[in-house]
Amino acid sequence: MNQYQLMKLAKRVGLYALIAVVMVYAIFPFYYAVITSLKPSSELFRVDFWLSSVDVSNYVQIFTQKSFVRAIFNSILISVSVVVIALLLGITASYALGRVRFRGRATVMLTILGVSMFPQVAVLSGLFEVIRALNLYNNPGGLILSYTIFTLPFTVWVLTTFMRQLPMELEEAAIMDGATPWVTITKVFLPLMWPAMATTGLLAFIAAWNEFLFALTFTLTDDQRTVPVAIALISGGSQHELPWGPIMAASVTVTVPLVILVMIFQRRIVSGLTAGAVKG
Repeated sequence: MNQYQLMKLAKRVGLYALIAVVMVYAIFPFYYAVITSLKPSSELFRVDFWLSSVDVSNYVQIFTQKSFVRAIFNSILISVSVVVIALLLGITASYALGRVRFRGRATVMLTILGVSMFPQVAVLSGLFEVIRALNLYNNPGGLILSYTIFTLPFTVWVLTTFMRQLPMELEEAAIMDGATPWVTITKVFLPLMWPAMATTGLLAFIAAWNEFLFALTFTLTDDQRTVPVAIALISGGSQHELPWGPIMAASVTVTVPLVILVMIFQRRIVSGLTAGAVKG
């Protein structure tokens, strides 16, 4: 084996070692949360990297709490509603910004991008006053409104970039056939935009599912709270006890569906995020 082959082998070994380190760093916290959720309370503070026995009492405990089950339903309702509204508004806005030429189009795009740069805490007080004025406090509508405000700019930006890459001939042929703009969007462009829609829809769903600050501020009662707040409010037998077992079980329960969705739509996410990066 000559020196070139040794260098090539060393680079390959180093690459695989780096990949292994990154995988351990990314996966180990979730793995440890899983094994912790499957331990009884008496073994929670024993540092074990393998399970000697499986105990599902923590999962039974969280699913017997009506507030946690209700929080899951609230999160599903709010997240799905945010995705539907963001995609509907995003598709129509992307058609106007990507296919219709008008003065100030670049300014509108920069404004949309600028809105997404504001941190949540910067607009919290103002948004609270808006939600209270609309009588949406402690109501799923308040969270749907606030989440849509923050997910819509990214949705519009990605879909507009994708829309610009679609051939003009498709739109011209639809216009020649007498299609209205809405028919052109729904019948011509929509079937071609599934990669970008899968990307933006899934990212909007994850953002709404995991959001904590607005959910904590804009809800008051257990029947209106979402999963992140419900997990944060899980309490033990006393004020000095922190129930790590149920907390880990709840965290695993709400994380696994997201992992499954990402694995299912992995290819569409990549193709959607890279849409518009290369002209062609």
